[in-house]
Amino acid sequence: MPSVDVGEVVPDFELPDQDGVARKLSQFLAQGPVVLFFYPGAMTPVCTAESCHFRDLQAEYAAVGAQRVGISHDTVGKQKTFADKYRFDYPLLSDSDNQVARMFGVHRGGLLGTKRETFVIDADGRVVEVVRSALRASLHGDKALEFLKARAAS
Repeated sequence: MPSVDVGEVVPDFELPDQDGVARKLSQFLAQGPVVLFFYPGAMTPVCTAESCHFRDLQAEYAAVGAQRVGISHDTVGKQKTFADKYRFDYPLLSDSDNQVARMFGVHRGGLLGTKRETFVIDADGRVVEVVRSALRASLHGDKALEFLKARAAS
C-alpha cells in the first residue's frame, strides 16, 4: 500500500465536506499550509478528543497561518452530525470510499478502518511533517503545531 512521507508532494484530491461541498486540497493550500489529520471514526471517544483538541487550538494555528482539515471514511451526514455537535470551526472531509486514505497509506481495511495520522502539508503541496500515534489524542494537534511554530521561528 503506498504511503506519503516527509518530502513528498501530495497529489491534489477532491472530497465532500460535512456540508456536501466538494473541496480540493489545492484550494486549501492556496491559503497556506494544511494540517490534514486522518481519524478512524466520527463520534468515537479518541477521535472526538482529538478533533476537539484541534478545535481548541484554533488561535494558535491561525497565528502560524495553518488550516486544520479532518478526514475519515465517515459519510457526509455523519461528519455533519459530528461537526455540529462539537462546533468544529474547520472542515471535515468524507473519504467514504477510502481513496484518499489509500493514497496516504493510512487505510487498514475491514473493521480496522483508517490509521490515526496527521500530515503537515506546505503551501507547495509537499509534506513537511508526519505525526503517527494511534491513541494519544492530543499528540497530533500539539506536534503539528510545535513543528509549525519552530519553522516560523527559524
